[in-house]
Amino acid sequence: MRKRTWIIGLSAVVIVLGAAVAFFGYRKWGLAHGAAREEALALLPTDASAVVFADFDELRQAPFMAKLYAWAPQPPVDADYAQFVKETGFNYARDLQRITMAVGKGGPGSSLFSILDGKFDRQKISAYALKTGSSVRTDGREIFSLPVSGTARKIYLTFLRNDRIAVTDDQHLALLSDAKKRAEDAADWRARFERLAGSPVFAVIRQDAAIGTALAAQAPSGLRSPQLSTLLDQLQWITLAGKPENDRLRVVAEGESTVEATARQLVDLLNGVVILAQLGLNDAQTRQQLDPAARQAYLQLLRSAEVSKIDRGDSQSVRVVFEITPEFLETARRAAPVMPDSAPNKPSAGKARKGRT
Repeated sequence: MRKRTWIIGLSAVVIVLGAAVAFFGYRKWGLAHGAAREEALALLPTDASAVVFADFDELRQAPFMAKLYAWAPQPPVDADYAQFVKETGFNYARDLQRITMAVGKGGPGSSLFSILDGKFDRQKISAYALKTGSSVRTDGREIFSLPVSGTARKIYLTFLRNDRIAVTDDQHLALLSDAKKRAEDAADWRARFERLAGSPVFAVIRQDAAIGTALAAQAPSGLRSPQLSTLLDQLQWITLAGKPENDRLRVVAEGESTVEATARQLVDLLNGVVILAQLGLNDAQTRQQLDPAARQAYLQLLRSAEVSKIDRGDSQSVRVVFEITPEFLETARRAAPVMPDSAPNKPSAGKARKGRT
């Protein structure tokens, strides 16, 4: 009996120690992984109008991304990029781990400021940068200036450490000390980043311009909604996040407003759009004209859509959640427009009709 008690006690100790090791190992990796993300986000200028983040290490492991890469058209390899890979050994598809990018406020002088985390050969990349550009050393940091081919613009980059590079097209942001960081703005951005902590890819937009009007101007005339444009223009913040879940991508979009009536109207409008779209796809004429697989993919997307309102105390958020499936990607691939040949086909002699081209 005493021996049995001793064995049970030892087993309990082993289980507890194993759980503790697993927990602290997970904590150590998770905190280190999250710390790199938080550090990069904290380096961005806080007067930005938008921030985009992508964790490629996490995305590459998702089955959905493999399907997305297979679905996406493969552009031809650029000769300059091929030479860059050859001389530096860096291939973004393999070696880029994370990108954190801030977009400066609107206007012709909009700027980009990016933090790139990856597997870099610092010596080779520095040598490549000096072949076509120049460098200056300020406060112990070497800043490279490279011309953008075909333009008078330049980009500036510097190593923050061996696995992190800062890149910008604004010479005033070439030094990180020049990045504007107001405490109030930093807190606003940080609050949104924390909500998106579980998403490997996201965008946060701070509204200083009429985004609804801008989107309406780009939309086909049949899809324009003045009411939707007006409501979108009244949002102070917009976030868009994606998280792969097995073979599909879960997308969450949120818009924030300090006016409850705006949020309520936007929820009603978006719910109405979803219902009308479903009714349209179930219409007898649509069933005849639309490919059954495409119709089913669209219905699947609409059925996954959820529109809700969230009370955050000082603001009201409208949240839209939906899923992008492999079937939807296949439908989008089939519907992609085919680019015409550069030279128009000549009509056959004797086959052209009057009034036809």
